[in-house]
Amino acid sequence: MASRLNPYISFDGDARQAMEFYRAVFGGTLALNTYGQYGPEQAGDAAEKIMHGMLETPSGFTLMGADNPPGQEHRPGNNISVSVSGDDDAELRRYWDELSAGGTVAVPLEKQMWGDVFGMCTDRFGITWLVNIGEQQA
Repeated sequence: MASRLNPYISFDGDARQAMEFYRAVFGGTLALNTYGQYGPEQAGDAAEKIMHGMLETPSGFTLMGADNPPGQEHRPGNNISVSVSGDDDAELRRYWDELSAGGTVAVPLEKQMWGDVFGMCTDRFGITWLVNIGEQQA
């Protein structure tokens, strides 16, 4: 397998809901492993929390996420966004509609000065998404 770069998102107890939401948005196969699967006696109250989740989509995206390990503080930051781009207008608009629903739109999805359709939103889990729809090449 070739090397790949993909986002890995930390959640504060709602990784299962978030990863299931992203599967509904992007489609694909979602694998979820709980802390309890790898040592229920050590996981305690976190036994049902997600230790590792991986979503692999038909479009070739890979998104990983997990609940913070027991005892580790959740410190969300604003120094990373997830960007989804391409030229499939219908697919990307559907992603936008679903990601922005229940979230906050910072930049509406509309034509920008560089010619592409672009929008920026923060989903209901606090993750910032950039959606860029380029013109299809002839």
